[in-house]
Amino acid sequence: SQTPDSTQITSIFSGTVGITNNGFSIIPTFSLNHPAAIMNFSWRKKRVSFDPDIRLVPDGSKGGLIFWVRYRLIERKKFSLRVGGHPAFTLIRSSVTDNGSIKEITEMLRFLAFEVVPSYQITPHVGVSAMYLQGNALQNHGPQLTRVLFLNTSFSNLKLSQNLRLDLFPTIFFLHTDGYRGDYFTLTGSLSHKKWPFSLQSTINQTFNSNVPGNQNFMWNVMVAYSFSRQYKRVK
Repeated sequence: SQTPDSTQITSIFSGTVGITNNGFSIIPTFSLNHPAAIMNFSWRKKRVSFDPDIRLVPDGSKGGLIFWVRYRLIERKKFSLRVGGHPAFTLIRSSVTDNGSIKEITEMLRFLAFEVVPSYQITPHVGVSAMYLQGNALQNHGPQLTRVLFLNTSFSNLKLSQNLRLDLFPTIFFLHTDGYRGDYFTLTGSLSHKKWPFSLQSTINQTFNSNVPGNQNFMWNVMVAYSFSRQYKRVK
């Protein structure tokens, strides 16, 4: 007799690539205030994943590049606990004096950050999570220490029709950066078709209270995104 071959999933590569009228940071109160490309990728093997997060304006003069490494300490049917860290590179426009004239250049700020994320899945469509994020600067100017606590809820795969699905992600978050503080509400919605890889997404961010320099009371964006996922298997 012969034993039939079986396959085992060894890794998963997935991602979302989108174009938006206003590129938000991973902390939604900060924005590029410009159309941008948003690219999120993930390569996962067992409990470890590598998750690049790239946000750039068309000419590359402003944006951010984050390279997450994440590990799932606990991964159960309803409860999970994830930790992660990353180097981050933020591109900003700065003014410098050259031979008596003022010029604008693109400057790269460097940071190291870590996260702790517990989450609980209440039902197949409803989940809650918290995320503590801390970033530390690697240069002596610009933001030095940023701490954020996110309290998240997710309403996923809500059926609007036979093929249309709606995802909603409301969040309250509390930002502390170099002695400044802001409290915010943000909501992301995503409309997708069961048979298409494209989706329409939009995020709003409303300030409750803030003394963060340059804070905007209300911001919004809309994005067209393409998503994909590939599984890599090994025959046993």
